Amino acid sequence: MTKLSVNINKIATLRNARGGNLPDLLRTALDCERFGADGITVHPRPDERHVRYQDVLDLQPVLKTEFNIEGYPSDKFMALVMQVKPAQVTLVPDPPGVLTSNAGWDTVKYEHFLADVISGFKSAGIRTSVFIDPDENLILRAAKTGTDRVELYTEAYAREFSIDPAKAVQPFHKAAQTAFDCGLGLNAGHDLNLINLNFFYRHVPHLLEVSIGHALICDALYYGLENTIQMYLRLLK
Repeated sequence: MTKLSVNINKIATLRNARGGNLPDLLRTALDCERFGADGITVHPRPDERHVRYQDVLDLQPVLKTEFNIEGYPSDKFMALVMQVKPAQVTLVPDPPGVLTSNAGWDTVKYEHFLADVISGFKSAGIRTSVFIDPDENLILRAAKTGTDRVELYTEAYAREFSIDPAKAVQPFHKAAQTAFDCGLGLNAGHDLNLINLNFFYRHVPHLLEVSIGHALICDALYYGLENTIQMYLRLLK
């Protein structure tokens, strides 16, 4: 079964907007686990505008499911990951100040850079994933970096889904098969939601994990967090 990792960045954004500790990020993460989530994802950015580096340190000893830390492999980020030793680190090519992840890695240009970074994480027993567009050549080159998995950047699928679902999912189906043939595990994330998730799940083979944050937290405002997580889980069966 495909695992659901809940990205809690938006909970931190709401907390930071007012100061204090409402909503409580740690309690929310533990509630997500209690309500059925298979993992927790965070993306600590350099400006700490949502999840802070201290949040990551605080979460590590209390989480019971898989902990996934996303981010650009700066020296500070890499030191944090090596200290926390999560189940998985997802490398994204975000420049400082970007609003949200908006592109996958150019694994042709950055193959050797990624290989060096990944080697260090794997030596510490941390599973690695590379955020990537559904491009066959990029996936083939990602395999050469030594990464364990790739995470398909699904914004294009979400954008085109309402127009032509079959056409929207086609490059992701092909990318999934390429990743499998290369021996890579497959994750996916970005703009997946209650409307488009099940179609993606049914048409993209070998999908191990989806990471969903913004849409899930927005849905929770209407349906409640426990019910929302269960709704997403039902779409992955």
